[in-house]
Amino acid sequence: MGMTSNLVNATARTLGVDGPQIGALGYGTWRLTAEDPATNQELIEAALGAGMNLIDTADVYGLDHGGTGFGQNEERLGEVLRNSPTLRDQMVLATKGGIMPPLPYDSSPEYLRAAVEASLGRLGVEHIDLWQIHRPDMFTHPADVAATLDALIDEGKIGMVGVSNFTIDQYDALAAHLDHSIVSTQPEFSVAQCQPMRDGTFDRAMRDGVTPLAWSPLAGGRLFSGEGIRPELLEVIDRLAERESVDRAAIATAFVLANPSKPVALLGTQTPARLTSAAAAFDVSLDRKDVYDIVAASEGVPLP
Repeated sequence: MGMTSNLVNATARTLGVDGPQIGALGYGTWRLTAEDPATNQELIEAALGAGMNLIDTADVYGLDHGGTGFGQNEERLGEVLRNSPTLRDQMVLATKGGIMPPLPYDSSPEYLRAAVEASLGRLGVEHIDLWQIHRPDMFTHPADVAATLDALIDEGKIGMVGVSNFTIDQYDALAAHLDHSIVSTQPEFSVAQCQPMRDGTFDRAMRDGVTPLAWSPLAGGRLFSGEGIRPELLEVIDRLAERESVDRAAIATAFVLANPSKPVALLGTQTPARLTSAAAAFDVSLDRKDVYDIVAASEGVPLP
């Protein structure tokens, strides 16, 4: 008999080796497009109240989910921080740059510096805690990217750096040139997308003490509609949800938290009550059989 220990880890994560503590759940603001500042403030306060102190945004957010343009969601978040300045110290503020539609990618020293300055302006802050390259620019040498990021840290404009949607080789190339450590990596990871466990992303993170920030941990909401999700995966999740007396979202979130790389699940709901109820995942118990049942059903092939 194997051990039936619970793998779900709801404890706080440390960003990098000695960075700030962040909750196992974080709040992603890619849908924070409401025009009413009070609506957005209620969401940010609900997230912080639920222990989601990592607030993750990006300069390109605002181009979809009903947004009106580049930079809009940073402006919305900046508006909340201006209206309620005490919220700033309660959060680890994270944003991203390097995507410039329709180009699409630019990590040249001139662009990255301008992008950070513009984000500081839109957010109305003097310091970004975690700044991440949103997607890699294959036409900038990683040494140039590293020199720019190191300088921005030394100037106090950003506190730490992370990468998003990088392959392990792209991650290694940048890490080799940086004086400061990469503290986070942001892949898509969910019951429906197990790739980071297979492609080395999580292995690198565990090797280097890097915190994975999992985007779309609920498969972009498709988990609820079942659209584009393998029926056998939904069966496994529903069986576990019934056993644990929770909904699909709690099982899916618990699966993310069960990985030994200690990912943070970035939730993007626009319903304050859902943010409050997200902590139900912390009470879920998943053992090895459960998580491997999910992986096999997700990938559609028996495990070797």
